[in-house]
Amino acid sequence: MRGIVKSVLGVVLAASAVMGAGAGTSAGAVGPEVGPEAEAGVEVGGEVGVEADLAHHGHVSLWDGRVGVWLVSENHGPSDLSQATVRLAFSEPMAGGQELPTACLWSSDRVVSCRTGELRAAAGVGELALDLRTAGLPDELTVEITTAWRDGAAADRNPGNDRHRVLVLATGDPYVF
Repeated sequence: MRGIVKSVLGVVLAASAVMGAGAGTSAGAVGPEVGPEAEAGVEVGGEVGVEADLAHHGHVSLWDGRVGVWLVSENHGPSDLSQATVRLAFSEPMAGGQELPTACLWSSDRVVSCRTGELRAAAGVGELALDLRTAGLPDELTVEITTAWRDGAAADRNPGNDRHRVLVLATGDPYVF
């Protein structure tokens, strides 16, 4: 069930990126791409697909019912990605009515999903900054950062650097991941 939700979310985010940009790309195709980039591909389940190693790093702070997230997404290659989706899941609900950057959307009161934009191999960097209000005044919360979708990438041989779970205390200090 979780895999289906991730796939649907990736398609929705990709479609919104295409509609927002007014361009017609292969955003609806979430399966492995086959083409010139397949030379840098790997075999996964009998199919050749593009390999991209996404990594997310940054820090999270919590103070007075506010959560600050600064996130950098990188592609260590070997193939370029036209889009990816990063998911931030909070253990505490966020206050309603908050606007997010145009690349992001609320998946629930505890989950924000954001497009990274194009991430070129070994050079692609996407930055994201969020300033959110929690529904209450928690003493701590946990943030899970994961890649929810990679456009056309069938493999990531180092998935550990794009999945983090961070315990954040309400001290205002940055907790690095």
